[in-house]
Order: sequence, then structure tokens, then C-alpha cells
Amino acid sequence: QVQLVESGGGLVQAGGSLRLSCAASGSIFRVNAMGWWRQAPGKQRELVASSPAGGTTDYADSVKGRFTISRDNARNTVYLQMDSLKPEDTAVYYCNVGVYHTISSQYPSIYWGQGTQVTVSS
Repeated sequence: QVQLVESGGGLVQAGGSLRLSCAASGSIFRVNAMGWWRQAPGKQRELVASSPAGGTTDYADSVKGRFTISRDNARNTVYLQMDSLKPEDTAVYYCNVGVYHTISSQYPSIYWGQGTQVTVSS
């Protein structure tokens, strides 16, 4: 009933920029926390950036100063602006969003996007 659609990935040279977007749709009363994860081949999925509802954004040490997470609550959309990209940023990037389905929901349900490939060449 709720799905996340990601876009914005691609192939860029080192030092370039990309902006990822993730739009949630379906049975949504309101969104809670939003975040971005990434997974490189043969590695565990890692948290890149998080945006708690009404809280302070946080970033993995490897991307601090280069990536910026933002959100448009009216559009149920989260963005990841990626600047000064490095080859080690190459991975599949996944958004995840906590969703309250109804006004009486006590806990959010967690949904994942389909993933978008980001490849940074040397």
C-alpha cells in the first residue's frame, strides 16, 4: 500500500555531484524518520544519513561535509545531495521511511526504496 520510488542515480566522475530523491506514496497519515543507506558489492548495508522527524540530521563520518539530507514533508519526499563524490561512494543507495498509516497508529511502519545505482569513476 505504501511504496517508495527512488531516482537520481547515475555515473559521474570523481568530484562531481548527484541528487537522489525518494518519494513515498500510498496510505500515509504522516511520515516519521527518513534516511539513506548504501550497499557496495560484498559489503554490509550502511547508514549514510538520517533525518529524524523534528530532530537533528546525522551523517556517517565518511560523508560529513559532502552530503546533505533534506526532506519535503508536504510531498513525502526525502533528498540526498551528494557533492565532491569519491570512488568509494560507489554503491546502491536505498532510502527508507517510517510511515504512520492512521491517526491512531502507535508505531511507524518501515518501507524501503528499490535502490538506485551510484557509480563514481576515478
